[in-house]
Amino acid sequence: MFNSLYFTDNEIIKHASNSFLATRISFINMISDLCETTGADVTKVAAGMGLDPRIGQAYLDAGLGYGGYCLPKDIRAFVHIGEDLRVNFDLLREVENINRARPEKIIDRLATALGTLRGKRIGVLGLSFKPGTDDIRESPSLKVVNCLLDNGASLCLHDPQSINNTKALLGELKGRLTYDDNPYNVAEGVEALAVLTAWPEYSDLDFPKIAELMTTKIMIDGSNLLDPLVMRRIGFEYISMGRV
Repeated sequence: MFNSLYFTDNEIIKHASNSFLATRISFINMISDLCETTGADVTKVAAGMGLDPRIGQAYLDAGLGYGGYCLPKDIRAFVHIGEDLRVNFDLLREVENINRARPEKIIDRLATALGTLRGKRIGVLGLSFKPGTDDIRESPSLKVVNCLLDNGASLCLHDPQSINNTKALLGELKGRLTYDDNPYNVAEGVEALAVLTAWPEYSDLDFPKIAELMTTKIMIDGSNLLDPLVMRRIGFEYISMGRV
C-alpha cells in the first residue's frame, strides 16, 4: 500500500494538474455527444464557456480525446494511488472511459456513412497525438487506424512529421496499409477521408481538388479543424465531432 507521506506536494501537483487537463478534455467530449443529439455546435458551446474567466478556453477542443505520454500516464498513476490509499477516484476512471470511447465514435460514423468498412479504401490525414510533434505514443489517431484495419479497411496514411515513427510501429500490411508524403496522393481513389490530427497545414489544402480525387466524397473530421459549411458547399458528406 502507498503511504501518503511518500508523496511530496510537487508530485501531487503534477499528477493533479495533468488529471485535471484530461478531465477538461473528456468533459468537452461528453458535451460534444450531447450537442450531436440536440443539434447544438460544441465549438460555440466551448467558446461561450471559455468567456467565463473562471474557465477559459484551454483544453476545450472536442475531438478524439487526449493521448501522448504525460496525460494518460499521470491519470492512470493517480487512479492507482487513489485505489491503494482507498480514496474514491471514480471521477478519473470515468474520464478514462470517455477518452477510451472516442475513437470508436469515428469508426461507427464511418461505418454508417460507408455501409461497411470491409474492403473500403480510406485516406487518413494526421497520426501524431497532437499537431506540432512526431510523437505517436497513445495517439487517438493510431487507435482509429488500428480499428479500421481490424474491420477490413485499406488505408493510406499521411502526417507532416510522424510517418517514420508510424511505419516503424505498424509496418506495411500487404497493400492494405500504405504511406505517402503528399496528402493529395492520400486522397486519390479513396472512398472516405479522415482528418484525425489538427495540423494547421491541412486547413490550407485545396479541398475542391481533393474532392475530385476521391471516388466517394465522404469526409470525417475528428479534430473539428474544417468549416462544415465550406466542406458541404464543395460537395462533401462532411462529418465532425459535436457539430451537425
